[in-house]
Amino acid sequence: MSVSLPMYDRPELRAETDRYWALIREELAARGIDAPADLRRGDEQLMPLWEDPDLILSQTCGFPYRARLHGRVELVGTPDFGNEGCPPGYYRSILIARAVDPRGDFAAFDGARIAYNDGLSQSGWAAPINHAAARGIRLLPGLETGSHRASFHAVAEGRAELAAIDALTWALISEFEDVSGVKVVGATDPTPALPYITAQGRDAVAIFAAVGAAIARLDAADRDRLHLRGIVAIPASTYLAVPIPPSPDQIAQQN
Repeated sequence: MSVSLPMYDRPELRAETDRYWALIREELAARGIDAPADLRRGDEQLMPLWEDPDLILSQTCGFPYRARLHGRVELVGTPDFGNEGCPPGYYRSILIARAVDPRGDFAAFDGARIAYNDGLSQSGWAAPINHAAARGIRLLPGLETGSHRASFHAVAEGRAELAAIDALTWALISEFEDVSGVKVVGATDPTPALPYITAQGRDAVAIFAAVGAAIARLDAADRDRLHLRGIVAIPASTYLAVPIPPSPDQIAQQN
């Protein structure tokens, strides 16, 4: 059996995340569901973990869910992190540029090259590409960085013109790192946030209840540090309705 909470597992929040998992595990046990004592960490590739038939709980991204995982895993629910300007269980991408860039807002970045964490990322790739297309703005693929944090550093160091950072990741970067080298130039429209999933055939309803009970029991200081507000049920159809943009390779070939 495997469990992971990989998306916001910063070293500074490791203890809080472990306490959160311990409570989820207790609530799962109370519902007759066994789970490992420790979270799985360090996977360079997350898709094999998400597709593991022994998966108890993990957090994926909306884009891989609708593009590859829908129908192959059970959707548990979506944690609500109270993202500013978003309904419960939703998030958006914060668009950042280098602080010294003379361009003042997103509309001025037509033709810019965007650093992105992964071509299958909702917040790092799909959201900014869809956001730009809806406004008649053309973005070109720049560096593929492997993580939101690396995209932030690419912009701060002048190796990329623009990046789109998951709203919660941006809040955590702003809390724990020096962000003076970049500026915010916009934000995308809200979309459903990163959902919790379990292996196909598992009791997603019981797992949803366990997570909700764990969040309610979590110490208020831990909830605040993790930005956790609760868990909400967002239908799979809502995730599937978000447009799938051209891939970085497709855009590169067109240009």
